[in-house]
Amino acid sequence: MKMFTLRWPTPNGLPPLGLTLSLLAACISLFLTAPIVEIDFIRLTRSIDNFIEFFSHMAVWPNFEYLPQLASKMLETLEISFLATAIALVISLPLGFLAARNATLHPLLYRLTRDLLSLMRSLPEIVWALVFVSAVGLGPLAGIMALAFVTVGFMSKFFAEAIETVDPKAIEGVQAHGANGMQVRLFAIFPQAFPNLTGTLMYVLDHNIRAATILGVVGAGGIGYDMVMSMRLFQYDRLILIALSIYLVVTLLDHLSSYLRNRIIHGAKV
Repeated sequence: MKMFTLRWPTPNGLPPLGLTLSLLAACISLFLTAPIVEIDFIRLTRSIDNFIEFFSHMAVWPNFEYLPQLASKMLETLEISFLATAIALVISLPLGFLAARNATLHPLLYRLTRDLLSLMRSLPEIVWALVFVSAVGLGPLAGIMALAFVTVGFMSKFFAEAIETVDPKAIEGVQAHGANGMQVRLFAIFPQAFPNLTGTLMYVLDHNIRAATILGVVGAGGIGYDMVMSMRLFQYDRLILIALSIYLVVTLLDHLSSYLRNRIIHGAKV
């Protein structure tokens, strides 16, 4: 049975037989099942010209008269993503503790919280946006509710996994001084998990900005409606501005995320 171990490195430095056979079986399975999802390499090769033709249309002079409307829609998109993330953060922190094995109040509560989070992230944001649009009507509010709902499912899970990786020695040290359960969570668990929580928060915010751009397709506000209509009407002079604005926002947020994470982990020297 030792021949089929999946641990690596092995004593001889070669990949273990079990891991090699597993990867080979996975590759064969993917190759055999590719026709189910209509993967045709010949078709993909022939479609390269279509890709080139589409992107060639993007080489146009931007329609700068569209900038005021673009700024308004991008601001709406950012407000949706920031508000949804803030709401989700407030809800996700306590749920993250309840969903962590080493911080939950009871094993049954841990299981129920995990199942609830799985339900919340089981459907994509655009599906929940349709649900909330039917409930509260068209507009950004439906987008905020849909994005916050799904974000709670993901963020709480990430928070729980960060909490579960903390060093138990710090917890034992705080408990040895007579701390109660809340004090253990605040002064032993939370400080250790804080850098990972910050990284998760910035990643989720990055994701929510991109997710908010498409919610407008179903009437949930944001730049998504303008983006889709520009593609349908072949308004590439608008589409290039929309794409660049989304790219700039996501890039700036990525730099901000790296800066904040380094400040938290390495201190003020960065």
